[in-house]
Amino acid sequence: MMRKLITAAAQMGPIAKSETRADTVGRLLEMMREAKGRGCELVVFTELALTTFFPRWMIEDEAELDSYYETDMPSAATQPLFDEAKKLGIGFYLGYAELRIENGVKRRFNTSILVNQNAEIISTYRKVHLPGHSEPQPGRDFQHLEKRYFEPGDLGFPVVKGFGGNMGMAICNDRRWPETYRVMGLQDVEMIMLGYNTPFGHVGDQAMDSLTLFHNHLSMQAGAYQNATWVVGTAKCGNEEGSKMGGQSVIIAPSGEIVAQAITVEDEVITAACDLDLGKRYKETVFDFAAHRRPEHYALIVERTGAIPPKS
Repeated sequence: MMRKLITAAAQMGPIAKSETRADTVGRLLEMMREAKGRGCELVVFTELALTTFFPRWMIEDEAELDSYYETDMPSAATQPLFDEAKKLGIGFYLGYAELRIENGVKRRFNTSILVNQNAEIISTYRKVHLPGHSEPQPGRDFQHLEKRYFEPGDLGFPVVKGFGGNMGMAICNDRRWPETYRVMGLQDVEMIMLGYNTPFGHVGDQAMDSLTLFHNHLSMQAGAYQNATWVVGTAKCGNEEGSKMGGQSVIIAPSGEIVAQAITVEDEVITAACDLDLGKRYKETVFDFAAHRRPEHYALIVERTGAIPPKS
């Protein structure tokens, strides 16, 4: 019997620096309602969905920097999302900047949450693979200072029960690393939700930067196929404060095929009826980990190359 989860990726166009939380939440609510109107049970918003992508700037004023972070979730500004989700009976993934104060020390994370149809947070993820730099780089029109404004996530890659399946989360640059998918694949993940804000020109090599959208899809499609899971990749895109960011939000099947794709660089909702059982066909054949995967040999090969010291 098919376990069908009708899912939406709610792509966002640019968020201006001048936009308030209320403005942005209003846009998210409109897309949530549109997704529900199409029969969706889950809507996947993007990375840092509540603000402009502030790591593009060197921000030295502490109060200004703090203004981009959420200290509570839900907060007064985001409570309407939870209220509407409960009213509609729809769940959501939301990316945001998280500020925690522990023993008087500020800790900052690039975070996402998964909220069920009862408006309950059932999982929290903090971005592990932070791109960019901790110090501003000369000669750049826009910085990429995620290493300055966030610390690496400390929650691992949890997979939780929800929406009738095994659900996992990742954020932006995590999609480029095979370990991201494999750690969740080993937990029998069936859908990975992933928001991203990806600027063009972030590497500084024209040949590489021209392949930004290709590499975006390549990494997610490979992760989906090799771990027999759905992947929902949602962009914030367009020309945001002069920085151009890639769109092409997608919903990818466990076959690695793109089954839905955004065609604008604005607010846009795409949907797909995701059969969570589809991944089982791959997990029982090509990617039957128990039958075919050989981690003990991987370690031996690495040892013999000298990449790690031999066992004593």
